[in-house]
Amino acid sequence: MKSEFEGSKVAERHSAHCVEEAEEVVKELRAALENAGITLPTLRIDPASLAREAPCPLVELGRCSVDTARRLAAVLR
Repeated sequence: MKSEFEGSKVAERHSAHCVEEAEEVVKELRAALENAGITLPTLRIDPASLAREAPCPLVELGRCSVDTARRLAAVLR
């Protein structure tokens, strides 16, 4: 049987992995958007999603201009 300490260490490693994965995805998405000529200035990991005891990061796409939204929609079609 695992101690509470061992269980918390496993949870910490899992949370750290999730945050690292989210950071990598943000980098990949930013690069892909840049290749399409699109910049989302507020693209980032949502800081509120990291405030939980066991963080489950969300990617915040943020706000953009109508022109940027139009270009993004065109790329996705």
